[in-house]
Amino acid sequence: MDNKVKLLYVDDEDINLQLFQIHFRKKYNVFICSSAQDGLELMNEHEDINIIISDMKMPQMNGIEFIKKAKERFPNKKYYILTGFDITKEIQDALSTGLILKYFRKPFNIEEIDGTISQVLE
Repeated sequence: MDNKVKLLYVDDEDINLQLFQIHFRKKYNVFICSSAQDGLELMNEHEDINIIISDMKMPQMNGIEFIKKAKERFPNKKYYILTGFDITKEIQDALSTGLILKYFRKPFNIEEIDGTISQVLE
């Protein structure tokens, strides 16, 4: 059986999903979704996903809105935001209230994300 940690990455940009999967699939069991709604549905199907990383800027529902919804149902998972922009008040609030554990900048730094996930799983 595959004992890799299950990680969900949500981003509306296909190239980011592909790059993320390529970089992390050796170490993690990576699930990708191109919308927040798909992400929520996938989390219902795979309740053993431990780590959720979401892009901030997406149509319909931004990353913080997605994580708020996901965390209502799955409060014990680890949530992160990935953004190509400067930190906003919304991201700052999410950090200070513990909604997210950290935010990552785009283009993503593989070592930073991997190191953060490794620390959380120890």
